[in-house]
Amino acid sequence: MAVDGEAVRPTEAAGEADEPGWEVDPDDEWGVAVIATVGRQLKLRREAVGLRAAEFGAAVGYGEDLVYKVEGGKRIPRQEYLDRADEVLSAGGLIAATWEDVKKVRYPKRVRELGKLESKAVEIGLYECNIVPGLLQTREHARAVIGAAQPPYSPDDVERMVAARLARQSVFERDPAPSIHFVVEEAPLRRRVGGTMVWQQQLERLLRVGRSNRVTLQVMPTNTEAHPGLDGRIELLKFPDGTAVGRADGLFSARPVSDPRQLRILELQYGTIRAQALPPRESLVFIEQLLGET
Repeated sequence: MAVDGEAVRPTEAAGEADEPGWEVDPDDEWGVAVIATVGRQLKLRREAVGLRAAEFGAAVGYGEDLVYKVEGGKRIPRQEYLDRADEVLSAGGLIAATWEDVKKVRYPKRVRELGKLESKAVEIGLYECNIVPGLLQTREHARAVIGAAQPPYSPDDVERMVAARLARQSVFERDPAPSIHFVVEEAPLRRRVGGTMVWQQQLERLLRVGRSNRVTLQVMPTNTEAHPGLDGRIELLKFPDGTAVGRADGLFSARPVSDPRQLRILELQYGTIRAQALPPRESLVFIEQLLGET
């Protein structure tokens, strides 16, 4: 598991005609292998039809330099790029089909690993002290939070991380749905991240999700007594086979743990936090009151 990391804008929408994808993480061996294979296929097909890189780039709407990066396995292509390449090279859907492999490695490795765990969990518990949990963030809220990092990420990296964060939210669409519990501190709910409109939209999303019968959302008031979450974030995931994994910023060097004795400590802390937070119904009323303050 890892902390919250990261759908994608159309390339033309924000002047991204020269940005057909994301940089490949050299430490992600599986991702490197997949993207290198796709790049080789693209190059072989381009050369087979007698197109130079510049000509191919012009035909698909991307720059020559970026074509070389994709073919060299140094850039993760977006779906639009592969679809256009398939048409230009008359590949009969074979290039477009590589998106099924590419989309599995398009996000950072740590986010993929977290998403994989969440996709298998039957119960997810999360306490967040400083931000709205990534699973609950709107696109614009996520973009504002990630974009505030110092040193700043490149615009392309911001978009990649936003897309990855939103992709994890597919956990709400699973069938059967997992049981999901959130406890969020009052302070990040009051912080107008991204401006008033983005803040309002974020609170509205919290209300929508919190009213779902598959989600329990609680708010920890600022005026409460000290509680075990003051050291930072706590998360717990439980799986169908009875195993679990958890992590807490203030315990076990913030490493993921699966030992039953360590998990009991995390469960005790998380249970205490839930007991001190506002009940779910009162929490929704609290968020409605925040919205009414605008």
